[in-house]
Amino acid sequence: MKIIIRILIIALTIMALPHIVSGIVVSGFYPALIAAVIFAILNLTIKPILKLITLPINILTLGLFGLVINSLLLWFVATFVNGFTIASFSAAFLGALIIAIVNWLVHLI
Repeated sequence: MKIIIRILIIALTIMALPHIVSGIVVSGFYPALIAAVIFAILNLTIKPILKLITLPINILTLGLFGLVINSLLLWFVATFVNGFTIASFSAAFLGALIIAIVNWLVHLI
């Protein structure tokens, strides 16, 4: 049940991103929900492998390279979901930062 609530919160965050970050377009709740599900699956499967591969860079940047990995994963998700587009890496970076902050706040609750 926690996973479903987190995915819904990520979907709502993705819905709010176009109002906060220019360069991100979401056409409705359904594309945001699909993007949130794919983003959650990628975070559970591919992100640990990428973090292991990029461990030296992550150590040198004190963990901030993890945000770059999240940005790339979010940008990758936008290529697959119709109705969810990201124009640039900087928009993906800001979007990933906002999603990370919301996830952190939800995790505190």
